[in-house]
Amino acid sequence: MDNVVLPNFEEKGKLFTEVISKVAIDVILQTSTNRIHGKIHIRPSERLKDELDRSEIVLAVTDAEIYDLSGSTLLYKTKFVAVQISQIVWVLPQSEIEPENQGAE
Repeated sequence: MDNVVLPNFEEKGKLFTEVISKVAIDVILQTSTNRIHGKIHIRPSERLKDELDRSEIVLAVTDAEIYDLSGSTLLYKTKFVAVQISQIVWVLPQSEIEPENQGAE
């Protein structure tokens, strides 16, 4: 779990912090120009959709591999990339991927 620290001031001006736990979800993310494999961090009690629906302009993706639009050529590897939410076409949790023959009847 990852932790996010938020500042909190008491009435005498002392600074305290709250820790917000988050869970890393492995995803494949398609933007208008690239495909990104990486981790999105969400609160344990929330869904991936809840994280995407927040009012933030960008979405943090960690341990990212950035590919060309088709997903065939690796362009960059980075520990962090901020993706503009308005550029996201779709997001697929890797845990939801089924083998090719499993969904066919």
